[in-house]
Amino acid sequence: MLEILIQGKGKEKEIAVFENQVLTERYLENETTKRLEGNIYIGRVVNVLKGIQAAFVDLGEEKNAYIHVKDLIPSPDDIRGTKDVLVTTLDIHQYIQQGDYILVQVKRDATNLKGARVSTHISLPGRFCVFLPGANFLTISQKITDKEEKQRLKEIAQKYLPEKCGMILRTSAMGKTEEEIKQDILRMKNVWDKIQKEAEQALQAPKKEIQLLYKVDGMIARLFNDLVDVGLERVLTNDDAIEAYVKKYLENMKPKQTIRVERIEDVDHFYQYQKQVEKATNRKIWLNCGGFITIDKTEALTAIDVNSGKFTGNQSLAETILKVNQEATIEIAKQLRVRDIGGIIIIDYIDMERQEDKEKVLKLLEEEIKKDRSKIQIVGFTPLDLLEITRKHMCSNLESKEEEKHEDPI
Repeated sequence: MLEILIQGKGKEKEIAVFENQVLTERYLENETTKRLEGNIYIGRVVNVLKGIQAAFVDLGEEKNAYIHVKDLIPSPDDIRGTKDVLVTTLDIHQYIQQGDYILVQVKRDATNLKGARVSTHISLPGRFCVFLPGANFLTISQKITDKEEKQRLKEIAQKYLPEKCGMILRTSAMGKTEEEIKQDILRMKNVWDKIQKEAEQALQAPKKEIQLLYKVDGMIARLFNDLVDVGLERVLTNDDAIEAYVKKYLENMKPKQTIRVERIEDVDHFYQYQKQVEKATNRKIWLNCGGFITIDKTEALTAIDVNSGKFTGNQSLAETILKVNQEATIEIAKQLRVRDIGGIIIIDYIDMERQEDKEKVLKLLEEEIKKDRSKIQIVGFTPLDLLEITRKHMCSNLESKEEEKHEDPI
């Protein structure tokens, strides 16, 4: 059973997603905190630094945004993007100059230390597809495994996809009719046409200015867009205004299934909510077997360490280690979602001498991350037997909020 709990706390909203009574995602949305991720701007290039193949772009915000040369060149596919392109073969001055006005989309919000990360690679998420202007590829969610369904969806997309545009068909497209997918594609095309028209006018104007051309929906709307077609059954809230907003939004979406909207007063005891939140914010998480994992975030990456703890097992050492590592894998996949951990993630498992055990752990991780709505790439074990993976943020607000709580005093 898929449910969303939305708490109104003055100017802040706390949003939680539950699957079969288990907290799987949690976000904080504050009206006073400006969220830029997904917004599209006409920005002004204020500085180009060839030494790091990057530039800073003024979006009219407190901090200038950052753009790397790889975010200026075309992306060949959705798997590796421009990661395989050698930076040494590029010269950022061939693409932008100081004083230029360029169309960019915010890919990562600003933090306390850094400005926002922007890119010229535009992506517009719809209900069943992600529209990619300027891309040259069509891909289908990896969570759709049926070959016939993938072929059907591909043929539908090819029929309505405009020239010089790419697309990702989302998991929610599975089983949808051609007309439903067509309407979503046309709707996103209309959104892009409007953005493109306004951008052309702004860039051709005698006096160019920084402009916000497209603002993304709030987190509640984004969640409905993602979950309403993949089994959402109930929305609970303790706030009158949120309840009215949700009912109106769902009425406009016209989902095929009935989604109940209910009031809730005792939030703390709802599926032991506070206890689940505490587990999702602690550095140390105990496993049922007696082992535990620790999660430490640094500026560069997130390090997850697996420990045997109190578990001694009653079989061989190899079997004991495998059991702890497997149980840790299931918990790690949950924690990636509920904490919305993004970027580079390094997992230090208890050393496994048998190659077959490593393969079992990898296979289990592959199965568990299929439950995650975000894009995850398993890079593999390093020469030091550390497992390297990457994950794309769903929303950076929660992580920023938690970081603020643990900032070191100056």
